Amino acid sequence: MNKRTTKLIIILAILFAIIAVAVSVLKNIKIDDFHPASVIFVVDASASNQAKLEEQKKFIKQICNRLDPEDKIKIIRVSQDAYLIFEGSPHNSKNISDSMNEFTKYNSNEWGTAYGLGIDKALSYCESMYKNGYKPSIVVVGDLENEGDVSKQVNWNTLASKVKKLQTSVPDFSMFFAFAHPQKLDVVKTKLSPVLGESHLVISTEQAVDKSINQFLSTIER
Repeated sequence: MNKRTTKLIIILAILFAIIAVAVSVLKNIKIDDFHPASVIFVVDASASNQAKLEEQKKFIKQICNRLDPEDKIKIIRVSQDAYLIFEGSPHNSKNISDSMNEFTKYNSNEWGTAYGLGIDKALSYCESMYKNGYKPSIVVVGDLENEGDVSKQVNWNTLASKVKKLQTSVPDFSMFFAFAHPQKLDVVKTKLSPVLGESHLVISTEQAVDKSINQFLSTIER
């Protein structure tokens, strides 16, 4: 075997080795399967929650600042009634601040906390956003006190069944409850944990929200 043939064999062997390594590496590379998120905030603007409201608005903006530009948010304001006050990009900081400052002001003519109505609206938005290609989640911000019209309050005995029903069409759905008293959060955990599981339900008192934000963002892959 002459030198030229020997060199050719060595070169081919090296090329085959490089190709084999490259194929092995490519097989192990996971393609980033990006899905835009839709975070729907339910924020309590009732009289009983006003003392903590400024801190809670900062909390909402903290989450927004860490979302992707392609994500979308909605903010539902809850007091005697529940209605949408903002929807759009999480990085539209000025409009988010202006909307919350204007529509979460204390109104002495309103009395009650329509958490049930607000969460029902949020669940409905989750379904529609999922159909449009988003990974939806709900963040409930407030003390979770039930006041006023009973028909608009949250019914913990029926909420679990509503969440379970949503899961049939929106399987990767998460919820985050923040700023409520531990007794209220214990009810949330008891009622919703069997449905959402530990990985898709985040609860937090005001003392632990910074850590819980990280947990929630990890849950929605942000």
